Parts: sequence; C-alpha cells; structure tokens
Amino acid sequence: MKQDSLLKDIDHILYDEKAIASAVKRLGEEITRDYKGKYPVMVCILKGASVFFTDLIRAVDLPVTIDFMAISSYGSSTQTSGVVRILKDLDHSVTGKDLIIVEDIIDSGLTLSYIKSTLIQREIASIKIATLLDKPVRRETDLEVDYKGFTVPNEFVVGYGLDYDEKYRNLSSIGVLKREIYETN
Repeated sequence: MKQDSLLKDIDHILYDEKAIASAVKRLGEEITRDYKGKYPVMVCILKGASVFFTDLIRAVDLPVTIDFMAISSYGSSTQTSGVVRILKDLDHSVTGKDLIIVEDIIDSGLTLSYIKSTLIQREIASIKIATLLDKPVRRETDLEVDYKGFTVPNEFVVGYGLDYDEKYRNLSSIGVLKREIYETN
C-alpha cells in the first residue's frame, strides 16, 4: 500500500505489514492455546490499540467478548505525564471473568500498571496483558507482559495504530518517526 505522504516523515521502517501479520497470527495462536475452554474478555485500550486489537481478535479461535477503555496519560507529548485518567470505562461487569488487556505499546508501564490494578479490584478471575510492541528499556514499573509481538528499541515509533499528535495511525507498517517532526528547537 502506497502511503508516500505519511512515509516522508518516517526515518526507517521497523516492521512491515508481513512481519506484523505474522506476529499477530502467533499471538492469536498463543491466546487460543492458553484460554482453551474459557471465554475471555479482550479489552482494547483506545485509541492506539484499535488496529492491533481488530486483527488480534480475528486471530483468536475462541468465543471472546470485547470491551473498550480509553486512557489519557500523554496528551500531545512524546512522554507520559505520569497522571493516568480513565476517559472511557468498560461497558460491562467483568467480575469473575478472565481478562486480556490489549495495548499497542508498553514503555514505562505506568499506564498499564494503573489499569491492571484498577481491574483487579473488580474481582476478576484472571488478567493478562497482550501488546504488539514492548519497550522494556523504558520500564519504570515491575509490569509483566504475557503476550508480546516485538521488543522495540528506545525510538519513537508510529503506524499501525500508534500516533504522534493523532497522526500516522493509518500507516500499514510501523516506523521510526524522524526526530525533527517531534522535537522542538
């Protein structure tokens, strides 16, 4: 897919469509194996995880239910503010259910730690985290990631749902954004 107007801002591509599809397929197979005989609730963290989430739920061969949460911790910055706010909570009770939180990228882990602790208080059966991208070099918490597509370097990545200031989400690949796009003089 040609996306020249967006690709001009990308320094280099980390993962193309084929690599992403392969990772999603693998993660779907792992979740299917681990949750055999169960009916997990897959929770999409909006907005960034929506593209990954859509592909992942189709790769899971189980009866799943889905729900959505919207969280704010970045605004238009490239770094988390450290303040996590739930902008949209789950629509349904998850008491007694097995949850899989689906996120696009985990770096500091602060947001996901907050979400996880919030959901654990709702008397769930279990909780696991699935992410397409894991950036452990930036981790500030002891957060365990159960399913991950790729471990990424400490670079600012966009595409396949990930954004900078609400742009680049519709790139079909994941690339490193040129520094001059997000750094101010």
